[in-house]
Amino acid sequence: MGQYEKFEFDVLVVGAGGAGLRAAIEAAASGVSVGLICKSLLGKAHTVMAEGGMAAAIGNVDDRDNWQVHFADTMRGGQYLNNHRMAQLHAQEAPDRVRELEEWGAIFDRTRDGRILQRNFGGHKFPRLAHVGDRTGLELIRTLQDHGIHQGIEVHMEHTVSSLIKDGDRVVGALAYDRERGRFKLFSAKAVILATGGTGRAFKITSNSWEYTGDGHSLAYNAGADLIDMECIQFHPTGMVWPLSVRGILVTEGVRGEGGILRNSEGRRFMFDDIPDLYKHQTADNVEEGWRYTQGDKEARRPPELLTRDHVARCIMREVRDGRGSPHGGVYLDIAWIKERMANAEEHIRRKLPSMYHQFKQLANVDITAEAMEVGPTTHYTMGGIKVDAESQMSAVPGLFACGECAAGLHGANRLGGNSLSDLVVFGKRAGEYAARFAAENGHGGIDDSLVEELSRQALAPLERESGEQPYAIQAELQEHMQDLVGIVRREDEMLRALEIITGLKERADNASVPGNREYNPGWHTAVDLQSLLTVSQAIALSAIERKESRGGHFRDDYPDKDPGHFAKVNVRVRKGADGNMEVDQLPIPPIPGDLQQIIDTESR
Repeated sequence: MGQYEKFEFDVLVVGAGGAGLRAAIEAAASGVSVGLICKSLLGKAHTVMAEGGMAAAIGNVDDRDNWQVHFADTMRGGQYLNNHRMAQLHAQEAPDRVRELEEWGAIFDRTRDGRILQRNFGGHKFPRLAHVGDRTGLELIRTLQDHGIHQGIEVHMEHTVSSLIKDGDRVVGALAYDRERGRFKLFSAKAVILATGGTGRAFKITSNSWEYTGDGHSLAYNAGADLIDMECIQFHPTGMVWPLSVRGILVTEGVRGEGGILRNSEGRRFMFDDIPDLYKHQTADNVEEGWRYTQGDKEARRPPELLTRDHVARCIMREVRDGRGSPHGGVYLDIAWIKERMANAEEHIRRKLPSMYHQFKQLANVDITAEAMEVGPTTHYTMGGIKVDAESQMSAVPGLFACGECAAGLHGANRLGGNSLSDLVVFGKRAGEYAARFAAENGHGGIDDSLVEELSRQALAPLERESGEQPYAIQAELQEHMQDLVGIVRREDEMLRALEIITGLKERADNASVPGNREYNPGWHTAVDLQSLLTVSQAIALSAIERKESRGGHFRDDYPDKDPGHFAKVNVRVRKGADGNMEVDQLPIPPIPGDLQQIIDTESR
């Protein structure tokens, strides 16, 4: 064991995005020792790509907003697959987490009287998103890092966790390797928090960065934790579609929140063609009302471009499928039209959407203050993930906690825009708090040296093979098939075919070979990531087959309607069986307590 560098912490956090940083800060504030592992450099977490804002019912722009309305919006957006207690805690605690960030130095955009400004976003009844232009996630990361460096947290950057270590039923540590030199490190911990983000790299077209390979989902699954709602993948309606080199890069919902409208190739604002009954009482019935609402008129209603993301994405795909799309397979998103209604519109757009202005100017040679953008759906967010306790964020495996995108429950079948950033800080704080409590009540577990040796040999296996396929080719094939067969529109025969393909790809991945040695070897990193991608892809396909209805981010062409009976009352669960095979079943959703149901009923009128 002399070849392993060893570290010992009370709490080990895997992932340094908003959730991981907030968890580490809270655990350290409790007086325990904290280690933080991140796959990339500190500050380059995927959280920085969350641009539009952080949802919290502060009521600075519309004083009718409160936690009850936010709770009802979240449950309705999630099609009631949500964990109601998580939705309640999130709505109640998000305002305090936003104010806390302000106290720690976050610089939000301001109302004229100096309060935190809030903007409209899809699925939210009132202007609710606290924001910093269109760079809110970047400000969140900057603030948490600046605050966290004073907490005594030990950071290990550019490390990949290859396995969790268990002592009996309990997680007691993790095996990781340094991505630069390929050296293994053994981390012993009384509690482990996973905050590793989502699974977007399982698909070909995605807004997600290279780190999003489902590591936390896979680690937890292999450790014995349950995964739920893995069929619920959010395809953000607006990603760049041209040029191909930038296809999938996110175009923030903030563009629509500031007045951007969607048009097809005929120039028609097609979102008025399909407004769900659930939202008709909240949605403007003409262009003028829709525009006035985005300017803060309390009496006007939400424009149709700000319906939930799953609905907008399907409407865009309908236009493309029916031949009314843009030249490169999307539709047009137009913010330049506000020049008809606003003086100094160009300055307003550059000030409110600086990242989008520069992104399109530099990457597509498009001036968004003067012309429309071509956009289309892109794989964006994983609503499903590790099943956790609402209060503590602990999984079914003692000592293993999860928060952020890799944890499930808050968002149900579809996440509302802006709820992701407040999710990170609300449940990151709770995970850190309760993991520290668990660490204080439990000692370090035993770690079997022979197990660690075996796990390291498994990770190094691709480097030991003299012949075999390159992992890049296998990953590219997986992404292609997931996009085509388990994408926005699904059918059982196609998903069954996807499962057969995934099984074959697993066999090929088990025999993949990587030339070179462990130092500076991105091929090896791909081989390790590929195992996680195959695990989550199988979980997504199995879960999507199991849910025989359409709900939120899960749309089946062979079951196009919501099932108001059975499937409205169950989460789909995936777990590792005793024989090592992946098993899928259904978990009843606990009934919503009467007081919370009354809030939903009242706010839905």
